Amino acid sequence: MMDLEGEGVVPKSPVKKKESWKTVLSLAYQSLGVVYGDLSTSPLYVYKSAFAEDIHHSDTNEEIFGVLSFVFWTLTLMPLLKYVFIVLRADDNGEGGTFALYSLLCRHARVCSLPNCQLADEELSEYKRDGMASNNRSLLGSSLKSTLEKHKILQRLLLVLALIGTCMVIGDGVLTPAISVFSAVSGLELSMSKEQHRYVEVPAACAILIFLFALQHYGTHRVGFLFAPVVMTWLLCISAIGVYNIFHWNPHVYKALSPYYMYKFLKKTQKGGWMSLGGILLCITGSEAMFADLGHFSQLSIKIAFTFVVYPSLILAYMGQAAYLSRHHILETDYRIGFYVSVPEKIRWPVLVIAIFAAVVGSQAIITGTFSIIKQCSALGCFPRVKIIHTSPKIHGQIYIPEINWTLMLLCLAVTVGFRDTKRMGNASGLAVITVMLVTTCLMSLVIVLCWHKSVFLAILFIFFFGSIEALYFSASLIKFLEGAWVPIALALIFSAIMYVWHYGTLKKYEFDVQNKVSINWLLALGPTLGIVRVRGIGLIHTELVSGIPAIFSHFVTNLPAFHQVVVFLCIKSVPVPHVSPEERFLVGRVGPKEYRLYRCIARYGYRDIHKDDLEFEKDLICSIAEFIRSERPECSILTIDSENDEKMTVIGTSSWNLGVRIHEDGGEDSSEIACTSEVKVLKSPERLRKRVRFIVPESPRIDNEVKEELRELMEAREAGMAFILGHSYVRAKKGSSLMKKIVINLGYDFLRRNSRGPNYALSIPHASTLEVGMVYQDTLQTGYGSDIYTFKSLYSIVFFPSPTLAVYDRT
Repeated sequence: MMDLEGEGVVPKSPVKKKESWKTVLSLAYQSLGVVYGDLSTSPLYVYKSAFAEDIHHSDTNEEIFGVLSFVFWTLTLMPLLKYVFIVLRADDNGEGGTFALYSLLCRHARVCSLPNCQLADEELSEYKRDGMASNNRSLLGSSLKSTLEKHKILQRLLLVLALIGTCMVIGDGVLTPAISVFSAVSGLELSMSKEQHRYVEVPAACAILIFLFALQHYGTHRVGFLFAPVVMTWLLCISAIGVYNIFHWNPHVYKALSPYYMYKFLKKTQKGGWMSLGGILLCITGSEAMFADLGHFSQLSIKIAFTFVVYPSLILAYMGQAAYLSRHHILETDYRIGFYVSVPEKIRWPVLVIAIFAAVVGSQAIITGTFSIIKQCSALGCFPRVKIIHTSPKIHGQIYIPEINWTLMLLCLAVTVGFRDTKRMGNASGLAVITVMLVTTCLMSLVIVLCWHKSVFLAILFIFFFGSIEALYFSASLIKFLEGAWVPIALALIFSAIMYVWHYGTLKKYEFDVQNKVSINWLLALGPTLGIVRVRGIGLIHTELVSGIPAIFSHFVTNLPAFHQVVVFLCIKSVPVPHVSPEERFLVGRVGPKEYRLYRCIARYGYRDIHKDDLEFEKDLICSIAEFIRSERPECSILTIDSENDEKMTVIGTSSWNLGVRIHEDGGEDSSEIACTSEVKVLKSPERLRKRVRFIVPESPRIDNEVKEELRELMEAREAGMAFILGHSYVRAKKGSSLMKKIVINLGYDFLRRNSRGPNYALSIPHASTLEVGMVYQDTLQTGYGSDIYTFKSLYSIVFFPSPTLAVYDRT
């Protein structure tokens, strides 16, 4: 028996329990390996990057003490003050990152980039979960909100700003593994000659990087238990070495923490000191991970880990290096400003091993973060569909994207082999890091006004204080454009172009579908039989429309002699919230009168939700329709919402949350074996064992005969099987369009569409053992948008599976 009902009643808006201190401390310990791996390895290359060429270490120690002062105050103001005390509070229902801020703004100012948004989406519990009342908004805040909602150009600029930040995070996913691993293996320079080191360092770094990316498909959960101990060991190691160097070489190094030394540093070094800021800012690389990985932990755990473990360990490490260098001005080796020269010679090899492990952990964290942000972009319609593999059945958010993984590996190897030194890698990484922080500052200033409903002057103060600091570092990084800083800019331009072209083409395609919807009067004129033979089975028509009848349905009715007894217009859409609770998953309604047996089902997912497999999704879908039929009464208490086309949509939960209709599947003599699959079991005997489906209806007032008959037809259709019907569209710019439009649509969007996953991937339709019969219909339609005309071609093909199930499926 297949019982799809949960055992207990879960409230619709569960109250979040207060976490115990044991849980908080456990999360804080785990966050060391996931969140702080990148930030904790920054002492490997900060001083070396700062003293690369712009400034020189002199006997007065003004340079080394000035760099230490800059490092201390940068770590204090940016990660500690900005992120720990301010930015972490701007979570999107527990999720963080650039797209979390953009999602918050989309909901509060209604500037959503998704084309198929509905008013019903605003009734989601996470959509409405704010901390402030909207009537507290100031006059200037209301004016800013209305300005954003009225001007499309401002909405596009906001989207572009979010995409730039996102693309820089992806660029950081290329640069961080390269500079972390390369800096870790650079410790070999002290144990061999310069000629030997040249031929060992790059191959060793490339081998470690290939090994790192090759392990990604196993998932971080298999080696994740090592992450926190490795980073914890590394932090204890560098802090202990720092304390030793402070007391052994220069106990008065603490005086350099005074801001006065920053003034003396800039006064002496002038332009060279300003340019060296591009290397100094590497001390905060990885700080954005505190916000981006917020969904895996809690605010309090991340704050405790940074404030009491990571921050003091890093400060001690930098002070220890400065204390050692302040007593060593002329060294025998050419690599005199580096991390390993300050490590006592007796423990240098163990520290080298620990550093390599820590670099791998830090690289793993940024790679996993890149996978997550690509998934968010794809869910919000800003990135082509890619294959997403969930590597852990228990731990949320651990995913693997093969296409992105190998692309990152090739780019990472190209950077390592091409640059071969930490100076240019540091210039590139620094620009990516500071750009992400600038974008976060700009978005946070809008969140302060539109979401927190604070004063505009407070937002201006925030962006002026932190923005001026970041602008100083940004200018120092940008001036090194030809010395490596061009890499993140090039990567950001490429990924931004991909994202914007995909978003633009998807939006135009949706506008075409909306303008070419079939009239309900056309459907009513056909009658309940639709003018064709209705055969047993369920026809599942995939569409992006949330209302109306898609044009492809008229193609089927016109060109096919028969169609299914039950037809479901299925729309799988993303909403600008991180998660949609299971009890709010489906919107179900009718299309036309009852006797037509046409239903609309909208499955809603957040941008961080995990899509179910096809078998479980199919059960949830049928149960939601059956529950809609059963509860469709005027006195029903289930929430009902009117859509734009007067279709009443009812909110139905998934089968595990739905306390209504359940499915009982009986396979006959071998029911225990057949109940685990929704496909028909075919035996070797001539007689085929058919699956029996029964709906178990909860105790309720008497159900009338009309509802029983409709449930019986749905049950019989379920027994006969389901047919998945997916349309496929080609879009071309019409003659006369601008050259830019033709390049974007005819070349850019078409290339991305052909090389991305089709909509069938979202439904997990099986691909194996298929037989393509051929294209059934092809038509050319035109529609206009302003001065530009786009031509669309819609086609579909019939595919038979080995089982008796019939599916319509587009091959790419």
